[in-house]
Amino acid sequence: MKLAVVGGGSTYTPELIDGFSRLRDTLPIEELVLVDPAADRLELVGGLARRIFAKQGHPGRITTTSDVAAGVAGADAVLLQLRVGGQAARNQDETWPLECGCVGQETTGAGGLAKALRTVPVVLDIAERVRRANPDAWIIDFTNPVGIVTRALLQAGHKAVGLCNVAIGFQRRFAKLLDVAPSEVYLEHVGLNHLTWERGVRLGGPDGADLLPKLLTEHGDSLAADLRLPRAVLDRLGVVPSYYLRYFYAHDEVVRELRTKPSRAAEVAEMEKQLLEMYGDPALDEKPELLSKRGGAFYSEAAVDLAASLLRGGGSPVQVVNTYNKGTLPFLPDDAVIEVQARVDTSGAVPLPVSALDPLYAGLIANVTAYEDLALEAALHGGRDRVFKALLSHPLIGQYEYAEALTDQLIAHNREHLAWV
Repeated sequence: MKLAVVGGGSTYTPELIDGFSRLRDTLPIEELVLVDPAADRLELVGGLARRIFAKQGHPGRITTTSDVAAGVAGADAVLLQLRVGGQAARNQDETWPLECGCVGQETTGAGGLAKALRTVPVVLDIAERVRRANPDAWIIDFTNPVGIVTRALLQAGHKAVGLCNVAIGFQRRFAKLLDVAPSEVYLEHVGLNHLTWERGVRLGGPDGADLLPKLLTEHGDSLAADLRLPRAVLDRLGVVPSYYLRYFYAHDEVVRELRTKPSRAAEVAEMEKQLLEMYGDPALDEKPELLSKRGGAFYSEAAVDLAASLLRGGGSPVQVVNTYNKGTLPFLPDDAVIEVQARVDTSGAVPLPVSALDPLYAGLIANVTAYEDLALEAALHGGRDRVFKALLSHPLIGQYEYAEALTDQLIAHNREHLAWV
């Protein structure tokens, strides 16, 4: 089995390598290709990756290349983990929206739209190269904004499934609190990528006892602290929202906070410098502890599980993924991309039925889906008017004066990445 990781020069890749190595019985990889245009980073990351495989006794071969076509040739699956423009572009996404009093974040709001505009054309170009090299290969998208990027891939006819680590993070957290194996925890996870709620936590499967009320009663304070929301909000809702919901539920508070400290991108950029220095040490043969602060916890386990199901039918039969709605949420178009539990096998992902959603959640999901429609149109076809309409439709913006100013800022900060400007 051959896998390719496009964006393999990321400082996060050793986490993925560690998961591939530890879970090699689930996903036996014979060849792993790390693909990245940054040759200097690729050399450092590739060297550490080989040492991790060697230390853990993995027989697979790891190669590196800057040539996408060569890297994906013959691959059974291609994982996409790109950041077009790097941390510098992310830093801009997280700062210029604040000038208009709007959240600066790399996956939602104006910053999220900027990332989508930079990313979708690049991802579609890579996907076409994958299709030419091996039309049967699966594409696993971990590139943000996952919902928009995955929808672009699916609409273009690619064999693609989107993946996020939010659900597996909650699963592991709840399993620890309940003192059970993670595989015993079934989440009633519903929404869009980075806009999800846990409406139930069941043991053994969808028909098991719902322990979410018990978790909220006994651990509500710690869960609320992690989400940085008041305990009363969780109690009143009776659900556990993803931490991205704080941008919606406490928008102005978040803006005030972001204006008083360095951006997350600046923090990560400094962390990456340290990590790359560590990766260059020939004695290092395991992922360093600092990597745990980089983000993306449990992504490697989720990626292995998904790839194993798509390629061999050997992973968990039900997983939380991003895929076409197909009537699952009746208030959305069939071709909207949602994030829910799905049955996954070698034929792809099919969402499981979801019980009716309260208007409190359905309304926000519908609003953000409409924004994602407009965002994808802007990413595919360009144009200032399309950018303006996408920004105006977003619930974190929604005022024409803000949308006008943010449109100008977005274009000014992303000219080098927008072919239509």
